[in-house]
Amino acid sequence: MTTPDNYGYLVEFDNVDDLLAGAETVRDAGFTRWDAHTPFVVHGLDRAMGIKPTKLPFLVLFGGAVGLAGGVALQWWTNAVNYPYQISGKPLFSLPANIPVAFETTILVAAIMALVGMLGLNRLPQLYHPLFNSSRFRKATDDRFFISIEAADPIFDAEATRELLEGLDGRLSLEEVQS
Repeated sequence: MTTPDNYGYLVEFDNVDDLLAGAETVRDAGFTRWDAHTPFVVHGLDRAMGIKPTKLPFLVLFGGAVGLAGGVALQWWTNAVNYPYQISGKPLFSLPANIPVAFETTILVAAIMALVGMLGLNRLPQLYHPLFNSSRFRKATDDRFFISIEAADPIFDAEATRELLEGLDGRLSLEEVQS
């Protein structure tokens, strides 16, 4: 029975292979609100979890395009419209002369978009998380691997989920996490 203050379940593993197998089992069961926690990057975990590619590259591309357009527009406005200054018969606006500034504004806005987009897509900063209540979860930064399933998942059933997680190979512990 799920109580209102139940965050979900946390299952612990001591090696990568068991974590990957557990992630595939949870993915195949149809859960959508779950995560894997590791002390280092585990190659193949995204595939095992069924994670779709991120939207961040598109946000960075959009930011770069806005930076480029803004840099060129700023230079065009200041050189050709706001303060036209004729020097030796040269044109008021010439793209090759403005490439360095346009390049820099492209990089600046793309980098800012990458930072803001990463924080937004990861829902950061998150100063509190219910998993911090688990004493075992402290090992996630040392030498243990975890899978957490949230009770807010549409197909979460306390008994069925517990049975699924108890059947995972290599499981060291299974814990119900309170909010």
